[in-house]
Amino acid sequence: MSDAMQEIRASFFVECEELLESLQDGLQAMQDGATDTETVNIVFRAVHSIKGGAGAFGLDQLVMFAHSFETVMDELRAGRITADDNLLALFFQCGDLLLDLVRAARDDTELSEDQLAPVLKQLGEAVDLEPEDEEVDPAEFTPMALSLDLPGLDDMADLAEVGPPATPRYHIRFSPQHDLYTSGNEPLFLLRALRDFGQAQITCVVGDVPLIDKYDQAQNLLTWNIELESDVGEDMIREVFDFVDGLCKLSIEPMPQTGTDVLAPTLPDLDPPSAEDALPPLDTAPVDPAEPDPPAPEAETTEPAPPSKPASATTESGKSGGNSTAPKPTVRVDLERIDRLVNLVGELVINQSMLSQSVALSGLSGNSQIAAGLDEFQQLTRDIQDSVMMIRAQPVKSLFQRMARIVRESASDVGKTVRLRTEGESTEIDKTVIERLADPLTHMIRNAVDHGLESTEKRLEAGKPAEGRVNLTASHRSGRVVIEVSDDGGGINRPKVKSIAEEKGLIPPDQTMSDSDIDNLLFMPGFSTASEISNLSGRGVGMDVVKNAISSLGGRITIVSDPGKGTTFSISLPLTLAVLDGMVVRVGTETLVVPLSAISETLSLRAGDSRTLGPNTQVVPVRDSFVPLIDLGTELGYIAPRESYEGAIVLLISQENGDRAAMVVDAIEDQRQVVIKGLQDSYGHVPGVAAATILGDGQIALILDPIDLLTNASGRSRTETAPSAEPETAEVHP
Repeated sequence: MSDAMQEIRASFFVECEELLESLQDGLQAMQDGATDTETVNIVFRAVHSIKGGAGAFGLDQLVMFAHSFETVMDELRAGRITADDNLLALFFQCGDLLLDLVRAARDDTELSEDQLAPVLKQLGEAVDLEPEDEEVDPAEFTPMALSLDLPGLDDMADLAEVGPPATPRYHIRFSPQHDLYTSGNEPLFLLRALRDFGQAQITCVVGDVPLIDKYDQAQNLLTWNIELESDVGEDMIREVFDFVDGLCKLSIEPMPQTGTDVLAPTLPDLDPPSAEDALPPLDTAPVDPAEPDPPAPEAETTEPAPPSKPASATTESGKSGGNSTAPKPTVRVDLERIDRLVNLVGELVINQSMLSQSVALSGLSGNSQIAAGLDEFQQLTRDIQDSVMMIRAQPVKSLFQRMARIVRESASDVGKTVRLRTEGESTEIDKTVIERLADPLTHMIRNAVDHGLESTEKRLEAGKPAEGRVNLTASHRSGRVVIEVSDDGGGINRPKVKSIAEEKGLIPPDQTMSDSDIDNLLFMPGFSTASEISNLSGRGVGMDVVKNAISSLGGRITIVSDPGKGTTFSISLPLTLAVLDGMVVRVGTETLVVPLSAISETLSLRAGDSRTLGPNTQVVPVRDSFVPLIDLGTELGYIAPRESYEGAIVLLISQENGDRAAMVVDAIEDQRQVVIKGLQDSYGHVPGVAAATILGDGQIALILDPIDLLTNASGRSRTETAPSAEPETAEVHP
């Protein structure tokens, strides 16, 4: 296969992904109660377009299945069947199989007949309409005699001389626009597809093509006239041009019947032309003198694509449908090029920091021309960085649609009825994060269906609807992305969880634990509440894998469970894995970076602000509440606890669940963008450390994970031997 053909084929599969996404949206809308014709048409057009494109590449299995799916959708469009729950469940199953078939075709493989046969059988049964009178009494049936008396025919020999009726003939006029070529489409393959329908006479009208010195490659001057003799019907002919709808001018008109006339094919070889013979010589090209001149190319190339509309006998696909319906121009770029651009922007950020630090050390006035230019350079660097990050950012919609299939398959495996609700599908996150989030999110969805939701019988006994609910939401909070998986099941059975952990030796017997500590046992390796091994659970592998995967992305996962009402798992992730806004602080002799998104405010402690709690910990009052005091230098092993925290600088750290802590540092040096350099590959997971970065002076600084630090902090902020005459105490309310 030629390189050009490979590119066109690759474009087809990319478009299939978009069509499948549209199909899932339409099915979801139908499941949510949308019964309007346009919603049904969205699904029908998606399947129809996939079938048309697959036929051009000879993907027979995909064409066959899409045709069966399309037939049932057509019956629904015509109102001959109703979209009840069973039919919608079948449509979702067909959508999943259609996705599998597209990906199999992309990989040059096929699905087994065992996978397709049951669904094809159900599709056939869905359109097997029974007549209004199901039972006909044989006694009431009287054969009707048909008269074959025809004028001038005396016997069957005369009837044989008449011959079969003439095959329908069509006159097709096809005029591509400039966008048809730039989008990767090739008229040659469209003409070849038409020839496969029957006898075709194809003529290229090149009368308006100028000499080479006046030729403008941006103009579109070629038009094809096709006379086609075929019995496939006008709808099948239009399907050939589905993928170029809006990119060409097309008219299809029936021609008068001529009895036994047969067109001789005049296009014996439609192999891709070489550069030398791509355009026939002007003096030998067949030109129809009666053919009207095509419209001016300039007008064609400037008209936007129209909205989709029902096909008619003559369709002017190039007519303007209004600027509001014109699709936004897009370009597909290799991901490696974007990654290279991200790396270069990271180096630009580092160099900008180096210049800023050099100017600061030189003692130049802040009002100097160099300082002013440097400020503009800093703003420009930030704008470039934001723009590059937006290129990598993608909505989580595609990921959520994959989870919808996981819910359907998992519910089928365990015999439960489950409905997935999604919210925030347009929330954008770095493409790398989306790809690496698929596996942990799959584990969480399966866990919610298998363990979170009760059986139908137990739900009815508890007064709940028989149908279980799983909610999947995404949103932006404080510069991070928060994804939540919740269910309306029975919640976590904490006594059972603790008992299983003791039996497996994961915790000592009779250990006193809070509800939060018991919930976090679910993330321990080897823990499982399943009594039997199944396709979904029971092997002790799952939630610990989820936590490790989320941690490797610089994220955190928390659990909130209400017995009898349900459980919510919250995943907090950075927007990007490349650059972050951080506060550069000094602790002892070390320079560290704290993510700005984790800091709610900064404080300076006065005498008497710290209160003693326990033998070696302290708390500080913050607006009528107390928060624990965490000495960062002590937690990291840089310095010993201080005798007094008077005048100390504190960063107030906030967590997603509302908990706060006061983190003590020696000094705040700067606030800047830093480039993230991962440490996982070289050092594995380092508690309290998310990554590293290079500062403007070339120094390497660790980027902290404040939430991990607070979770594992010892809380030691004073020595036990420190003088404390009558220590002041304070009550701490959670």
